[in-house]
Amino acid sequence: MDNLKELFAKVPSEYQWPVEFCAVVTVVVWVASLITSNVSQVDRLWTFLPFIYTAYYALLPLWPQEPSFFLCPYTPKSLGWATARDFSPRAVLMLGLIFLWMIRQDEDYRWAVLRTKVPQWLFQIINLTFIAATQNVLLLLLSFPTKVASTFQPHSPLATSDYILAVLALVDLAFEFTADNQQWAFHQYKHAYLPAESENGTSVEPYDKKKQWLGARLDFTPADAKRGFVTRGLWAYSRHPNFLCEQFFWWIITFFPFLSPPEPNFIFTSFPWHLVPSLSAILQNFPYTLYPLLSHLSEPLSDFVPALALSSLFFSSTLFTESISVGKYPKEYKAYQERVGMFSPLRTWEKGLVLAWRGRKKEVDDIVWGEGNKEKKE
Repeated sequence: MDNLKELFAKVPSEYQWPVEFCAVVTVVVWVASLITSNVSQVDRLWTFLPFIYTAYYALLPLWPQEPSFFLCPYTPKSLGWATARDFSPRAVLMLGLIFLWMIRQDEDYRWAVLRTKVPQWLFQIINLTFIAATQNVLLLLLSFPTKVASTFQPHSPLATSDYILAVLALVDLAFEFTADNQQWAFHQYKHAYLPAESENGTSVEPYDKKKQWLGARLDFTPADAKRGFVTRGLWAYSRHPNFLCEQFFWWIITFFPFLSPPEPNFIFTSFPWHLVPSLSAILQNFPYTLYPLLSHLSEPLSDFVPALALSSLFFSSTLFTESISVGKYPKEYKAYQERVGMFSPLRTWEKGLVLAWRGRKKEVDDIVWGEGNKEKKE
C-alpha cells in the first residue's frame, strides 16, 4: 500500500485526482466484469466518465485544496492562485458541450463474439488490459484539452474561435443524434415488418413513421427490412455516420485551446535551433543527444494524442464490427462496403465514380438500396 501511495505521489499535481479516480474505476469495472461475466461495464460508463473528468478541470475553483474523503476532488495548491481563483470561460463552455454530448446517449455484442474466437485465458487478459484499463485511460485523456484551457491558459473571455467551434460541436451533435435515431427507426420498422425477428416471437406494434423523430422519418421498404441493416438517410453517405460524428466532436474539443489566444507554440513558428546538436555530438552519443530536440518538437503535438487514440480505437473496433456484419449479411454488406465509405462521405462519392467507370454501379446500387431507389449517390 505504501508503494502504491508513493507511485501516486509521483504523478504531477494536475493529474493526481483524475489518475486516482481512473485507477479505482478500472479496478471496479474489472472486478464487476468477473462477477457478472459481462465485460461491458466500461460501456455503461462511457458517456459519464469524460464528463466527470472534464468537470473536475472546468470547476477547479469549487474544490477544496485538500481531499475531505476518499476520492473527493480537490485543487492542489501547486496549481497556483491564478488557476483556483476563478473559472475559465473556455473550460466551462467545453464542459457544457460535453454535457450535451453525454445526455444524448447489456453487454456489447462484439465482446460476446470475441469470446468465441479466442481462448478464455486470453479473453480475460484482454478484459483487464484493454476493456477495463486502456478504455478507462482513454476516457481520462479526453478531458486533457479542458485541463489545458483551465490550468495552462489565462482565464480570458471567449474568443471568436470558441464561438465557431461551439457552433460546429452543436451541429455535429445534431447529426449524431439524427444518425442514431435513423438507425433506431430502421430497427423499429424491421421488427414490425419481420415479426419473427422480434423478441420471443411476440407481436409487435405496426411501424408508424410519424412516431419517429422528425429527422428519422425515412421511407423504409420491405427490401430494407430483408437486407437487415440501415442504408438510408445519413447511412447512405457513411456506413457509420454516428461514429464519424463522435470522432469529429472530440477533435473539435481538442482544438478549443489550440485555436484560442494565446496561440500554441507550433514548431514551425519558432524552431528551437539552440537544441540542435552538432554532427560530432550526434555521432559520439547517438541517439541521446537528440532527445531534448525531439521532446521539444513533440510537446505541441502531445495534446492531439487523446483524439488520435480515440480515432484509432474507432477504426479498429469498426473493422471488427464490420467483420461480424459481413458474416451475417455476406452479399449485402460487402456490396455496402463497396459502395459507401466507412466514415467519410467523400469516399462514397469516390466509390460511386469507380463503380460507374467499371459499369457496376447500378448492380451494386440495387443491392444496397433496392430497385427504384431514390437515394442513390452519384
